[in-house]
Amino acid sequence: MPFVYILRCADGTYYTGWTTDLSRRIARHNAGKGGRYTRMHGPVALVYQEELPDRQSTMRREAALKRLSRQQKERLIASGQPCPANRPSDE
Repeated sequence: MPFVYILRCADGTYYTGWTTDLSRRIARHNAGKGGRYTRMHGPVALVYQEELPDRQSTMRREAALKRLSRQQKERLIASGQPCPANRPSDE
């Protein structure tokens, strides 16, 4: 099953991505072999994850999470609860 995830980088910024193997992907980010952004802002820590049924819905969810403001991402992380996949929370 694919996952969408949010990482907190060493400088306090957030990185959002998706993968089918979460532990391997985070290890790659921390080894400097993940995304270019995390190579420059690492190490990273997983702060949010959400499992989705298929790759297509995971990619749509990743795009929706990337559109959230920092404040919205922080509320989502604090709640620990995924908001509906097609409607990002804008509380």
